[in-house]
Amino acid sequence: MEDPSSLKDDKHARTIVEKHEQLPPTPPSSDDNASTSSDFPPDDADIPLPPPTNTPTQVLDQDKKTPDAHVPRDPRLIRLTGVHPFNVEAPLTALFNEGFLTTPELFYVRNHGAVPEVHERDIPDWEFSVEGLVERPLSITLRQLIAEYEQITCPVTLVCAGNRRKEQNQVRKSKGFSWGAAGVSTALFTGVAMADLLRKARPRRRARFVCMEGADKLPNGYYGTSVKLNWVTDPNRGMMLAYKMNGEDLRPDHGKPLRAVIPGQIGGRSVKWLKKLIVTEAPSDNWYHIYDNRVLPAMISPEESANNPKWWTDDRYAIYDLSTNSATVYPAHEEQLSLVGGPEKYVAKGYAYGGGGRRITRVELSIDKGKTWKLANIEYPEDKYRDCERYLFGGRLDMSWRESCFCWCFWSLDIPVSDLADAKDLLVRAMDESMNIQPRDMYWSVLGMMNNPWFRVTISKEGDFLRFEHPTQPAMMPGGWMERVKKAGGNLANGYWGEKLGGEETEETVPEVAKEVSMKRDGVNRTITIDELRKHDDEADPWFVVNGEVYAGTSFMKEHPGGAQSIISAAGMDTSDEFMAIHSETAKSMMPGYHIGTLDAAAQKTLSEPETHSISVSNEQEPTFLRPRAWTTAPLHSKKVISSDTRIFTFRLAHDAQTVGLPIGQHLMIRLRDPVTREAIIRSYTPISDPSKTGFLDVLVKIYFDTSSAKGGKMSQAMDALPLGHGVDFKGPIGKFEYLGRGLCSINGKQRKVNKFAMICAGSGITPIFQVFRAVMGDKADPT
Repeated sequence: MEDPSSLKDDKHARTIVEKHEQLPPTPPSSDDNASTSSDFPPDDADIPLPPPTNTPTQVLDQDKKTPDAHVPRDPRLIRLTGVHPFNVEAPLTALFNEGFLTTPELFYVRNHGAVPEVHERDIPDWEFSVEGLVERPLSITLRQLIAEYEQITCPVTLVCAGNRRKEQNQVRKSKGFSWGAAGVSTALFTGVAMADLLRKARPRRRARFVCMEGADKLPNGYYGTSVKLNWVTDPNRGMMLAYKMNGEDLRPDHGKPLRAVIPGQIGGRSVKWLKKLIVTEAPSDNWYHIYDNRVLPAMISPEESANNPKWWTDDRYAIYDLSTNSATVYPAHEEQLSLVGGPEKYVAKGYAYGGGGRRITRVELSIDKGKTWKLANIEYPEDKYRDCERYLFGGRLDMSWRESCFCWCFWSLDIPVSDLADAKDLLVRAMDESMNIQPRDMYWSVLGMMNNPWFRVTISKEGDFLRFEHPTQPAMMPGGWMERVKKAGGNLANGYWGEKLGGEETEETVPEVAKEVSMKRDGVNRTITIDELRKHDDEADPWFVVNGEVYAGTSFMKEHPGGAQSIISAAGMDTSDEFMAIHSETAKSMMPGYHIGTLDAAAQKTLSEPETHSISVSNEQEPTFLRPRAWTTAPLHSKKVISSDTRIFTFRLAHDAQTVGLPIGQHLMIRLRDPVTREAIIRSYTPISDPSKTGFLDVLVKIYFDTSSAKGGKMSQAMDALPLGHGVDFKGPIGKFEYLGRGLCSINGKQRKVNKFAMICAGSGITPIFQVFRAVMGDKADPT
């Protein structure tokens, strides 16, 4: 624990120390080298400077076919929403090891859509406006902003409101994607105080809010939000417009060439690619201000929030100031500590931050499940800038007078290894100067934002080693004690982290093990080579593979519910993912009747190789999109809400002239991974878009939400959670029925003439019926 007597060397606390000989054991800022002079240190004062940067120069392969093909990025970043849009965090230890300031390449990114492309030649003339309830509307270029206004430089920590959301998604799936604990980063921002612009524009008497709008055009308009006008004009709030980050021009993902920086508040208020400041009487009516960045009451379910818009329009639930939060970095996830021949003490380390400019005043650790706590040492690198008055990166270092704290701090504590060996977990909590303390338990909400319960790292003794587990790993990465406990049947919301405590009367939950259905025929010992399999890759006598076992599909082609084409399309291929995702236990129990043998090891290896077993193919030059024997990928272009539980998902095809290539009445398969669990999900759907439509594919989906009594639909909920730009795989066509027109149908390849249709359908099942109905009604000569 830090010695309070060392505060006598800290000029910020010296006055207090002179009045009180003894202080309680709380750890304010300390600096053994702090000057006792009232003069400011020289320009070479010891202030944190940006770590070395390695600017990316290459566009990554996964970005080349997205709207962000102009943006080079660091491959170390962990993608949270697939390929596009770009939402990322750094590996937690890499972020922490960079120190107080974060390089732009590891700074977290939250993008709602495509990054606006701004050429270097256009940056000086980038123009934005100050308008609305002002006496003097302004139109200003970046060149004018730099030349006509005072430039300042300030350290600011930005935090995504979704930081640590993966923990909430483990308890119950929210509507947000899975951030780990690295949705936080710090930089030196250079620019102009937003208040200077507002003073020049002269807000009118009724003005109460400042709305901001960016240049990133999204499905529901340009991204925008608002903050209160009196916050903007309060110099202690530090709100600014920035064009530099750590001394260099903003990079594309961080708002190039101009962004708002709103210290102490959630990152969603710091609008990037800024184009407008609009002074208004009411909060922003922008779609993204209303339907994002809110913490709805915990009892509001996803269904209720979708059915009742009042929850979103109630500004009491909007998030502004950050909540007090902390996390452990060391011990790292899956770190091992030797109990033999190692040090006697282990230095636990991590970060903490507060909101609204409030200082973190204590960080406490417990190794006995919160019964007792130890006070950690806290380092405040931000305070070093207060002791220095100089120009930095073209702006005046505007910190010497400021009392507010807008940056993260670092905590550490020496813990005897023997104590860790006797413990089951390590708990961390922080408190700010207003006594806002991290809660013990999670406050779950629909959007999964502002998650800040105690950060818990579990400790397992394994022989001569201790192994540590963090709560989760970001994105779809497996690992973490929450995932382990959940898989074991533990209730993560039971108030004890899903674990059973001594003295509990309830029985320990035992996970139900699904009964395994055998798909092999007894007595079949035939070994099949790849050459034999390849001889059965057509409709004459199709064989297909599921989990290394070979099945003959000829005898079942006529009876197969998906039609003969489903089996023909799988001929000679490994269809394990499709089969296991789609078929019921009943279907699996029928498989022994078609089982003819087992692939040899060489054949299984061959099928697992990407060049042989194609997962997806490029069809940029093809006239039709679908392939019967290979997956093709299309990005989600837009999502239209039809009702509380119905959506139209529009996917962009490879080129504007491409059609889907789906006969009327048939289906296609859609494959994706659950954004939270990473489970592969495959289902059949029929698009509602006209077969002749080019460039796009529309799919109508009824969303089956979880209820208090039953789980909802995996595919429909996973699709509803997809971010725009996320790639989805398609294969087809499949189905035994095809409408050829004017009463002529094909059923399992045999043509039949019909005079009328009797149709019964519900849910998403209306779509194949709708396709046939539209074809009949669209042809005046069709007598059906």
